[in-house]
Amino acid sequence: MSSLMQIGELSSRAGVSHRTIHYYERIGLLKPAEREGAGYRYYDDNAFQRLEKIAALKKLGLSLDEIAAVIDLYFEDASGIKGKEKVLAILEAQLAKADAQLAELSTFRRDLISNIERMKSLIDGARETR
Repeated sequence: MSSLMQIGELSSRAGVSHRTIHYYERIGLLKPAEREGAGYRYYDDNAFQRLEKIAALKKLGLSLDEIAAVIDLYFEDASGIKGKEKVLAILEAQLAKADAQLAELSTFRRDLISNIERMKSLIDGARETR
């Protein structure tokens, strides 16, 4: 069993602020291992591992809501397969959304080019009639 650490040590080890740790607690991503009567929180290595996993998932582009939907899977399943499958599904959905947005932007770009050419033509026509 590992020793418990206070928020300052956890913050330092994980490279995140106290405020971030408190926020992650509020939204359910992290829990202290113990609380003391004076309100001090103590964390174990599991909290540190969760912070590392949160950071890794954020680097993949997942939102905190998406992370909340998958993080427990990593700690319930030692192989991590369930978590990875869920992350894969999220990333595939993000790719589909990005592809749809790109298609919309491509259409918008074509429309802009068409409108620019039309305006140039109208301007040229107005100059010729002067």
